Amino acid sequence: MSCAEWYRWFGEHEAPGRSPSYSRLALAVADDAELCRLIERLPSPKQQPNLLFAATRFLSGPTDGWAAFRAFVTQYWVDVSELMSTRSTQTNESGRCASFLPLLARLPQPVALVELGASAGLCLYPDRYQYRYGDVVIGASAVSVDVSCTGPVPVPTVLPEVVARMGVDLEPRDVTDPDHVAWLRACIWPEQVERQQRFDAAAAVVAADPPILMVGDLVESLPALLAEVPDAATTVVFHSAVFMYLSEQQRRSAAELLGRNDDIVWLSNESPGLVPGLSSAARPPAGQSQTSYMEVGVGGLEVAALTGPHGSWLDWLERRGAGR
Repeated sequence: MSCAEWYRWFGEHEAPGRSPSYSRLALAVADDAELCRLIERLPSPKQQPNLLFAATRFLSGPTDGWAAFRAFVTQYWVDVSELMSTRSTQTNESGRCASFLPLLARLPQPVALVELGASAGLCLYPDRYQYRYGDVVIGASAVSVDVSCTGPVPVPTVLPEVVARMGVDLEPRDVTDPDHVAWLRACIWPEQVERQQRFDAAAAVVAADPPILMVGDLVESLPALLAEVPDAATTVVFHSAVFMYLSEQQRRSAAELLGRNDDIVWLSNESPGLVPGLSSAARPPAGQSQTSYMEVGVGGLEVAALTGPHGSWLDWLERRGAGR
């Protein structure tokens, strides 16, 4: 996919309804041959629209108008391209915990959480947040996630008991480091004020009780992390919006390693087609994007639910036959 095609797809399918400013900017980039040539000098994975916009915001550049945005990017291209080359988008959205929570809560307790692609580890604290599934509220916290539900969602009555929080990432982020926090905030889309507020509250939770975060490859580091899991805990290895950054071979290797380990529960939350062998014919419910959604997978075998990219809606498929 060329730069122009990528940005046009983003502007037409991914950003609409979630960030009007990013949708307009992406479509304008797609029509700008000069700017596309600059972007295409970067390695293909680094040409990502989200990465360009996050780098611009991190540098305090404007994203609310095309003329000002283009002028800033071209004037400061050396700085923008350096950030795009050396960093990756790490939204680390705590709202995604809502998609996993119904599965976590019904496992034998307590649980030990191991996250692949953990970023700053905000998704390692599902027991520290509050959730509203329709009219049902669970937990009490400054971090609140509202979820629109369809299908037979098994809304838990209690939060899981978490006894270990560990993760691995090529570039872990430290929520006590102002530079790291600024980058994570820049990765949140400008109109999503609620997500900004939730990030700040979740970062405070994590800073008060930091997880174990390892620098390393997702697959190669997993055995070392699993060795640290306490006895008598259900080990849950999970990942969310991570496989899109892996090559096809890396995805296959990760799926083979996770799928053959009987000592863990493997949960995934990825875009359709990214987890090898996992697929569903189900489509998002009416009113939700038909192109920007994720599949909640169990063991690499079954799609339990469809969900919004940041956990704002959940369409449960289990026990109604659509996910098999």
